[in-house]
Amino acid sequence: MNIFNDIQSVRDQVNRWKQDGLTIGFVPTMGNLHDGHLQLVQQAKQHVDRVVVSIFVNPMQFNQANDFSAYPRTLENDIALLDDASVDVLFVPQDDELYPVDQKKTTKVIVPGLSDMLEGECRPGHFTGVTTIVCKLFNIVQPDIVCFGEKDFQQLMLVRRMVAELNMPITILAVATRREADGLAMSSRNNRLDGEQRSKAPVIYQVLTGVYKQIKQGIRDYSRLEQDAVTKLTNSGFVVEYVAIRRSSDLALPVPGDSNLVILTAARLGDIRLIDNIPLSINPDLG
Repeated sequence: MNIFNDIQSVRDQVNRWKQDGLTIGFVPTMGNLHDGHLQLVQQAKQHVDRVVVSIFVNPMQFNQANDFSAYPRTLENDIALLDDASVDVLFVPQDDELYPVDQKKTTKVIVPGLSDMLEGECRPGHFTGVTTIVCKLFNIVQPDIVCFGEKDFQQLMLVRRMVAELNMPITILAVATRREADGLAMSSRNNRLDGEQRSKAPVIYQVLTGVYKQIKQGIRDYSRLEQDAVTKLTNSGFVVEYVAIRRSSDLALPVPGDSNLVILTAARLGDIRLIDNIPLSINPDLG
């Protein structure tokens, strides 16, 4: 595995591959890798000839400085995992390589509407940071296929919309959420949970699963289902930011006749913020 820290080295390598007629897959990460990330790598390897992974803790997408500083950085272990996974190139840039000017003055990529609801409402500016850095990385790597996990459902939707509206010749491949044996969605933030918090964390998936089952059974009072879920999470020790049942195509409120939905939540245990979601398809004729 080649490890590059500068943009030109990545571009030179990708150009050599493309001259040989090889296809490129890309997995952007912030490091502190787990099996969910490695699943993205394996999915990419099934579709392309060469795979590039980036590790960059993007300061622009953190709206709280302490959250940025607390984000786990485990580069040595990440390198070993990616080497074992037969990744071809690892791109590990420094901040000034990707942000040559002050972040407050830099050009930004904004996806209006989707950036302002749910996660965007709770974390102002977060998605501008995400779409800006993802656009930069896409311009550097020039991939054919990029793999994103469904755990960050809203992020996946924003990236897809950005790619479509900016006419990028890239296919976005969604990969199902990887979970621990007790249902907890794999996340780099899980490493910060203490023993008690870790024992509570799977309740998120249990509550979402309960909502899923009720919708599948024909219940369509989404507002009540959301509120009941908030109550259950609160009673279990979470500080809930939202539980939302939305249309999966655009995160709008469901209307009669919608058949593809997603149940999303964000909740905190102490200062650790966890998100999860469950997509579902329903028979719109029920209820």
